[in-house]
Amino acid sequence: MFFFSPTKGRLTVQETTADIYAFLQEDPLAKYKVIIGTDSQTNKKSTLFVSALIIHRIGKGARFYYQKKLLKPFKTLQARIYQETQLSLSLVDHLKKDGIAKLLADWPLEIHLDIGQHGETRQLIQEVVGWVTSIGFIVKIKPDSFGASSVADKFTR
Repeated sequence: MFFFSPTKGRLTVQETTADIYAFLQEDPLAKYKVIIGTDSQTNKKSTLFVSALIIHRIGKGARFYYQKKLLKPFKTLQARIYQETQLSLSLVDHLKKDGIAKLLADWPLEIHLDIGQHGETRQLIQEVVGWVTSIGFIVKIKPDSFGASSVADKFTR
């Protein structure tokens, strides 16, 4: 599994862990939040999913990493939203297996979903938010889900 950093390029999980650790050491007394969000862009040939891992130093900036996954085209918005959610949750599982989660265990983890009260996705809020909260995670939706709707979205184009 690889991550991409806007400043450092392609990183292995070990390199990502070291970079996160260095970021945390810059201000060890700060409060942090871990955010995971996924967004997608589809066309006739494929759907590109981008999952972002954000380490937010509250009030003092952030560092983020992302992964891309190209899949068959998703014909419905509902299917894409479910896949985005699944990819975010799968990323949490991978982070746990790869040891990054232990490094970040002292801070809250939020899952940011690219859904909101306005537009077509409003019909999915109860179901998708219920899914993620039932697993035990904090969920944010638009306009508070910048991990998906801003950071991940930027790399789907």
